[in-house]
Amino acid sequence: MSLPTSVDDLVRALQGVGYFADRRLATAVYLALQLQRPLLLEGEPGVGKTALARALGEVLGRSLIRLQCYDGLEQREALYEWNYAAQLLHMRAAEARGVNDVAQIEAEVYQERYLIRRPLLQALQAPAPGAVLLIDEVDRADEPFEAFLLEYLGEYQVSIPELGTVRAAAAPVTILTSNRTRDLHDAVKRRCLYHWLDYPERERELAIVRAQVPGAGEALAQQVADFVGRLRSQPFANAFSRTPGIAESVEWAKALVALDTLVVDPEVVADTAGILFKQREDVAALTRDLSAQLLAPEPAH
Repeated sequence: MSLPTSVDDLVRALQGVGYFADRRLATAVYLALQLQRPLLLEGEPGVGKTALARALGEVLGRSLIRLQCYDGLEQREALYEWNYAAQLLHMRAAEARGVNDVAQIEAEVYQERYLIRRPLLQALQAPAPGAVLLIDEVDRADEPFEAFLLEYLGEYQVSIPELGTVRAAAAPVTILTSNRTRDLHDAVKRRCLYHWLDYPERERELAIVRAQVPGAGEALAQQVADFVGRLRSQPFANAFSRTPGIAESVEWAKALVALDTLVVDPEVVADTAGILFKQREDVAALTRDLSAQLLAPEPAH
């Protein structure tokens, strides 16, 4: 599928697969596509960073390849490793045939058929039109792994000592996400376009809930968007270690539909608080009194 021809086209295409991007985000994505540059998305958990990569894969008709980062992630888990068991069997078979030339055996065992491709190499070798590579939660990996990524991010290529340099057959659409648990190195940022993804404004969140939870009536969808929006606002947000993201809003709406809820009240909020929050202290902080304040109509101005 061809690339969108304008920012507006991209906005419409993303909406067509259920992702509601504001114009600033759509512009960042559009430029990343046109300039063939990686896009670094930072923001709180649950604001739609990972979901954007999935939506782009659908819009562009490309396979989504995901590299989930974590503390201690090694290069071989991200790029490639050799199938040592198969190589050993080949070496033994060669010896049984009377092949004693070490250089010949080495050349035979370091062939691509013994290569186990991990996400980065899969993305580089994906056939046209290419893949969407999601490097998820890159801030969880350590600094040496960031340094390892620089060649890929800057030139869409990697170096494999036994095979040489592998360049992209088709430039992968690359999305990096970060929850900003730590600052990333400037060298990573310089190689990427950057966008801070914030919580959505009320109308966009309402549109997301409508699209993702079609079983929710209009009144219920509006209550969900209003309640979560107010919960994230000051001074209410100060009561919690982390406020709910879009993912929690959608899950909460689904739960309310499953409970046949027509109108949200403090009792329903208390019964379903474990969907909005994942910390015991935050669940406890969402008292019935606080819920009543959040559900009360805003005073007219």
